[in-house]
Amino acid sequence: MEVTPQCVVALTWTLKDTLGEELDVLDEPVEFLVGGSDLLAKIEEALQGHEPGARLDLHLEPEEAFGEYDDQLVFLEPRSRFPQELEEGMTFEGLPPGSNPDAPRDVLYTVTEIYPDHVVLDGNHPLAGIALRLLLKVEAVREATEDEVGRGSTGTGFFRVQPQAPGGTSIH
Repeated sequence: MEVTPQCVVALTWTLKDTLGEELDVLDEPVEFLVGGSDLLAKIEEALQGHEPGARLDLHLEPEEAFGEYDDQLVFLEPRSRFPQELEEGMTFEGLPPGSNPDAPRDVLYTVTEIYPDHVVLDGNHPLAGIALRLLLKVEAVREATEDEVGRGSTGTGFFRVQPQAPGGTSIH
């Protein structure tokens, strides 16, 4: 079966920046819904018509990937509003009550710096502003289930940052 809209594709990849620095490796295949919200548009477009075993080498500019870096999404907040066990790299969905009223509430913020009196939070995707090279391999292709099509996802988003235990984040 070849990749078409509304199918599920299992991918492995190596993600690098344009200088060749490895940013992420996915050795075990992960399934994504083509035609839903799981993959970036340029990746979906490139996958069309390919079959298992196909290898693609993609170059993604920031606007085709995670957007340009927006310094308006960086906020300084009082340290007292955060848990004692706060660590750099932790993520929060939205800012705590009493924080900057101009800060978007539906953004995932990453703690980038901790000072005695304040915390720096960045609402940009960790890969915002970076051009990327993505070496993809199509491991398998199957028809999407009715449930997957209805949700618009297999449950895995392409490079969604997931909140985890202190100090841990994942970009897939």
